[in-house]
Amino acid sequence: MRVVRSSEYRRMRWKNGQGETAEIAISPPAATVDDFDWRISMARIEADGPFSRFPGVDRTLAVVAGSGLELAVDGRQPVTLFAGSAPYPFPGDSAAYAALRAGVVTDLNVMTLRTGFWHRVRRVTAAGSIALGASAVVAVLACGDDVRLQFDEVPAELGVFDSIVTEHGAARLEVLAAGEGGLILVEIGRA
Repeated sequence: MRVVRSSEYRRMRWKNGQGETAEIAISPPAATVDDFDWRISMARIEADGPFSRFPGVDRTLAVVAGSGLELAVDGRQPVTLFAGSAPYPFPGDSAAYAALRAGVVTDLNVMTLRTGFWHRVRRVTAAGSIALGASAVVAVLACGDDVRLQFDEVPAELGVFDSIVTEHGAARLEVLAAGEGGLILVEIGRA
């Protein structure tokens, strides 16, 4: 288990060049946005516009800060996502367009290569025990301050947008304090 502070994330331009991403974790470690097996990142969306396409990739988006956005994914009814709404899965090959509701939005983006991996993303807003599946990777992103938890009885404290990543799985997550913004739990496994 490693705690990654938000100031340590690797920052880079979006694949389409229209924004910036803070990369939390990627596999394999030397991968790029063109050849990863899985990737967890945060993006700051400052203007309406299209998302980059990722052929062969499954994607889940969760708004973690801001007034929300309307997401239109090709072939689906548009959805409005807010900080606090359920994470939204969609195919990375589809055309997707985000329209901001009122100002800048920060989102969490989880992507897995469809042919070899799966992922599940959940929002957690209260203290309690969470049994984890047979996943190889477990990550937690704090959406506010004062997130305290234990992975298999190893304690950790997170500030806003800090994360924990373990690539060896864990049997149990105990959320001691979810903070005002809660947290996002990500599980990734081999298909």
